[in-house]
Amino acid sequence: MKHNSYNTIFTFQKSFLTMKNLHEKLKKADYKKVKFKVTKTQHLLIKAAINGVKGNFILDTGASNSCVGFEGIDHFALKAENSKTKASGAGATGMFTQMASNNKLKLDKWKTSKLDLVIFDLSHVNEALSQYKVKPVHGIIGADVLLKGKGIIDYFNHCLYLK
Repeated sequence: MKHNSYNTIFTFQKSFLTMKNLHEKLKKADYKKVKFKVTKTQHLLIKAAINGVKGNFILDTGASNSCVGFEGIDHFALKAENSKTKASGAGATGMFTQMASNNKLKLDKWKTSKLDLVIFDLSHVNEALSQYKVKPVHGIIGADVLLKGKGIIDYFNHCLYLK
């Protein structure tokens, strides 16, 4: 097929129509829609409940594990245990961690009851956010949740879909 502007426009319109119907297709496939906001710092901010307690989180595809700060132990009623693992990320390395196993996570209508959380000092993350006048977060929703829920991120419409 010879490439011309008509074919390009048709291809674009076909792709756009497919994206336009994304929500309906995923809903039929039993995916749950979770909205997020994009902060001034280009982070994806998502609301979640851990063990029935609401909090604000960064959705981070580059974080291998979901985590909360040490203040989250009391806030989310976590059963923290010491860990030999050291955390690194967001400019910090070798940080002391704790673990909390089998927690309940709810993101809008999607939920799981077997979430393991890494607990570590998130102050460096929240300090960086505060420099841009962005509210602090309780933690990070990482790739573990995205993989468990077969996550699909619709950046254009600011939605995460989980199954």
